[in-house]
Order: sequence, then C-alpha cells, then structure tokens
Amino acid sequence: MKAKTDKKQGFLQKLVRYKTLLLMLLPSAALVLIFSYLPIGGLVMAFKRFNYADGIFGSPWVGLDNFRFFFESGKALLVTRNTALYNLAFILINTVLEIAFAIILSEMAGKWMKKLTQSIIFLPYFISWVIVGSIAYSLLSYETGTLNGVLKSLGINPVNFYGESGWWPLIIVAFSAWKGVGYGVVVYLAAILGVDASQHEAAAIDGANIFQRIRYITIPSITPTVITLTLLALGKIFRGNLDLFYQLVGQNGALFDKTDVIDTYVFRMTIAATDVGQTVAIGFYQSVLCFITILIANWVVKKKDENYSLF
Repeated sequence: MKAKTDKKQGFLQKLVRYKTLLLMLLPSAALVLIFSYLPIGGLVMAFKRFNYADGIFGSPWVGLDNFRFFFESGKALLVTRNTALYNLAFILINTVLEIAFAIILSEMAGKWMKKLTQSIIFLPYFISWVIVGSIAYSLLSYETGTLNGVLKSLGINPVNFYGESGWWPLIIVAFSAWKGVGYGVVVYLAAILGVDASQHEAAAIDGANIFQRIRYITIPSITPTVITLTLLALGKIFRGNLDLFYQLVGQNGALFDKTDVIDTYVFRMTIAATDVGQTVAIGFYQSVLCFITILIANWVVKKKDENYSLF
C-alpha cells in the first residue's frame, strides 16, 4: 500500500515539475487523439452496409461481406502485390541513394558547392505531385513529349509510354526517387555530421583512405538511423502514395495492371460511391497487413540486436 502511495506521489510531483512541457505537448496530443484515435470507432463500418439514414452504428451488420467482395473482385492480390513491391523498391533504392548522396555531401570540400548541391537535391521535395504529373506528361507524351522528340530526331520510333504498362514500374520508381531522396539526404547527413570527427582523424593518421573511413566508421555509425527509418517505412509498406500514383497515371486503365495499388483502387471505389463499407474494409485490411509487417520486421531486428528495435 505504501509503495502505491509513493508511486502516486512521484507521478504527481513529475506532473507539477514538467507542467510547462506537458502544456506545450497538449495541442499535439489533442490532434493525435482527434485524428488518429477517435476515427478508430469508424472501423465498425467495415462490417456494416452503411447508409446515411441509420448512421455508422445504426447501419445493418453484414459481417465479412465487405471483405468478401474485395477478394472476389479479382483485384485483391494484384493491388496488394503492386503496393508491396513498389514500396519495397522505394525503400531499397531511395535508402541507397540517400545514404550515397549524404556521404558525398559530407566529404565535399567546397562549402558553397556543398550547399548548392544539397539545395538542388532537396528542391524537388517541395514540388507538388500535380506539377510532377505535368512534368512527366511533358517528358513522356507520345505526340509532344520531349523524350519522344529526341528519339524521333535520332531516327528511332517513338514509345507510347501511356499505352504500354511495362515501362511504368521504372518510371514511378524514378520519379519517387527524384522527388523524395532530398529529404532523406538531410536526415542521413545530420546523422553523419553527428559522428565524432576524432574517429576519422585517428583513422586518417593510421593510413585509412576515404573509402575505408566510410566503410568502417561512417556507415556503422549511421546504421541505427538506417534501421529505424527502414522499420518506420516498412510500417507503411501496404499503403501506396495516392498522390504519386494518381497524378502520374490518373484514370488510364491501360496502365492499371502495373500501376494500380490499394489506395488508387479504393479511391476509384469511393468516387464510384458503390459502398462506403467496402472501402473501409479495404482500409482495415491495409492496416492489419501493415501492423503484421512492422511486428515481424521489429522481431527480426530485435533478434539480431535489441538496441536497434523500435519496441
């Protein structure tokens, strides 16, 4: 009983001591509560045939019918596979490029050249996906695209990019890297700059060249950052970037086999307004897959080194 009393008093003392910090945290906590936790109650719609007259909790219960529709549609496996493979490609390629550019920037000697290069790499991150979609069309259009114009000038037949889906995995991965790598470079560059400079100096005195210092000092030092960011990315592996896929592909049905992901499929279902419960069911399916993936990935990391795991 005394232990419980002491524990309660200790908790109250911490509340009083950190009251200013807790008050500063309150708006963020309220936003998380409102936008992340309260909507969880809406998941009940995944098991109901929603209608506006009866509302969320009054609509008739249909059990797993909404999930059954998704899997019987013939699209479930396709969009799930596309979503997972695209995100795996994004994680792998973007991470490699981000680390490579961060290391290059950290080793560059010229201060102004370093800043200019970093700004050029980071700039695409601020460009809207709507603009990126327009840039892609200007480059890839069959009739007026810059790329096909170059091919014609070289005597090569133009490519109908918007009619042939085989090109689009490469196109989507390339645009994702072009737009997103700059942000990751900033994160990894900050991690590299946090490495103790004396380690590099000692290695240089011992005769280690720049590649050896990168291999044995820089990369091991940023490994915790790499693992943490990769785990966070794996937690969203079954969530496609709707802006990326929709703005690049749009409603071009000829490309859906190679470009359709869960989010674009749900978006088209929502626009068609067939059944809100079915779209919620697919979103719930996504969340379960993401939850399982992050648990497995964290378990694997924890088995190798507990210090690198998220929980």
